[in-house]
Amino acid sequence: MWAVRFHQHGGPDVLRYEEAPEPELAPGDVLVRVRACALNHLDLWARRGLPNVRIPMPHISGSDIAGEVIGSAAIDVAIGRRVMLQPGLSCGRCEACLSGRDNECPCYEVLGYTNHDGGYAELVKVPVENLISIPDEIDFVHAAAFPLTFLTAWHMLMTRAGLKRGEDVLVLAAGSGVGQAAIQIASLHGARVFATAGSDRKLERARALGACEVIHHHEQDIAEEIKRLTNRRGVDVVIEHVGEATWPKSVRSLARGGRLVTCGATTGRHGTLDLAALFSKQLTIHGSYMGTKGELMRVARYFFTGQLKPVIDRTFPLAEAAAAHRRMEESGQFGKIVLEVH
Repeated sequence: MWAVRFHQHGGPDVLRYEEAPEPELAPGDVLVRVRACALNHLDLWARRGLPNVRIPMPHISGSDIAGEVIGSAAIDVAIGRRVMLQPGLSCGRCEACLSGRDNECPCYEVLGYTNHDGGYAELVKVPVENLISIPDEIDFVHAAAFPLTFLTAWHMLMTRAGLKRGEDVLVLAAGSGVGQAAIQIASLHGARVFATAGSDRKLERARALGACEVIHHHEQDIAEEIKRLTNRRGVDVVIEHVGEATWPKSVRSLARGGRLVTCGATTGRHGTLDLAALFSKQLTIHGSYMGTKGELMRVARYFFTGQLKPVIDRTFPLAEAAAAHRRMEESGQFGKIVLEVH
């Protein structure tokens, strides 16, 4: 098969479009013909290399995948079935998995990251449990753009933060995959959404997705704007995934009893915290990582009925994965960048 792989860490130029061995199925696996694969920042980090994280070489990235089942070593799987893939892999046997908390499995990993090749290829293998059928009216590009970011945003808002109708939510980086998903999910559930972005064009698009108020984070102080817009109260929930660059302002934006949920640290992993503010304002800080298979199936219902829809920034042919990586590194996109596989 043809695939995009890297044999060493580095910049986008290390990505090679080349022939690679087809996946070998183990019992319980299915073979999927990849039609589209969306990019995530995880792809960039894996390609660049991370401290204390071993990426097997040569490596095929790609966690957000949609396509068709063309082979199976599992029972009762329809060949030709149109699917998107749950990007989280777990053992299915431990206490966490059997309790419906598979994203807390000690063996949990993400497709296309450390030990499992992903979707930058014509073919990918996954456990049968990771298949989610998609309706005929859902195209592969939007199906690939949906799972990881909408699952992450759902888990952050609905499970970790316990979002309630009428609450105020601050979403950082509206143009990111998690950002555009969080705006839609929070709006759908009756929240008043405040969103940040780094350009007027992105702010306009955030409003179109459901943000009531927007903040230009290069020209305005996020925390001060939130205080102004909420009559000094602050917001009930902050969806944080930027990291060091925004962390202090995110904490300052919280109302008394507010909850900050973080799922990433794009600008750095070290953030300072005013402990006096933490206990005196009775704040809660939640870590959040991916979400469960059950959660993905729940949020997918809103996708399939048209109530949620991933925003597509741009598509690239698989062979131009390096250009797609450069596009993401420039931070100019709004929504998801998707590789199409023909």
